[in-house]
Amino acid sequence: MTLMVRVRRESASGEDDLDRALRAAQEGDEESFRVLYRDVQPRLIRFAGALVGPDAEDVTSEAWLQIARDLPAFRGDIDGFRGWTATITRHRALDHLRRRSRRPVADAPAEELLTLAAPADTETLALDGIATEDALRLIAGLPRDQAEAVLLRVVVGLDARSAGEVLGKRPGAVRTAAHRGLRRLTERLAGHAAGAEAGAAEAASASRAGSLPAAGSDKSGSPGAEGVR
Repeated sequence: MTLMVRVRRESASGEDDLDRALRAAQEGDEESFRVLYRDVQPRLIRFAGALVGPDAEDVTSEAWLQIARDLPAFRGDIDGFRGWTATITRHRALDHLRRRSRRPVADAPAEELLTLAAPADTETLALDGIATEDALRLIAGLPRDQAEAVLLRVVVGLDARSAGEVLGKRPGAVRTAAHRGLRRLTERLAGHAAGAEAGAAEAASASRAGSLPAAGSDKSGSPGAEGVR
């Protein structure tokens, strides 16, 4: 059995386990609910973090109150559950942003409405890197539609159809927004990398210049031949 086939089977098995946990949680099994929480919460906290920054935990806490309340009425598999929880989290995040925008300006942080996105020089690398803190910090610079599309596809793990249902858009529009967001972030990361390399080269050059012995002195610091009368 090849590694790829084994990984796919293990992944499918894991999804089957989560489907069973979902059914059991709907029937009131607390341990199964914890299994679902451990699977979904890391995705939701990153998604909410890109929308509301440090208030992500407050937003996801509000979302989980609704998720727990409405879980028995949910209909669908684990993929549908992830999309459903993302929809609830997004609504709570937007409510939070609206409340925050009504506060006095002095109380509001500089970054109000944020967006979402991913990093990398290719789509594959972008998908792999989105979970990092650096990537999440770069999210806020992308247009909102691109950012949300990328986060839903990458962090929450939804396909284009499910992400479209969360955003109220067609799957094709979600794919396009995600592609544009990844490409824009790629360009931005390339610029950061070039700047970092230039800075490192300049620092190394300055360090080498500072280590050279002064003219007219030997290595010990004594006067050189030019200084002997």
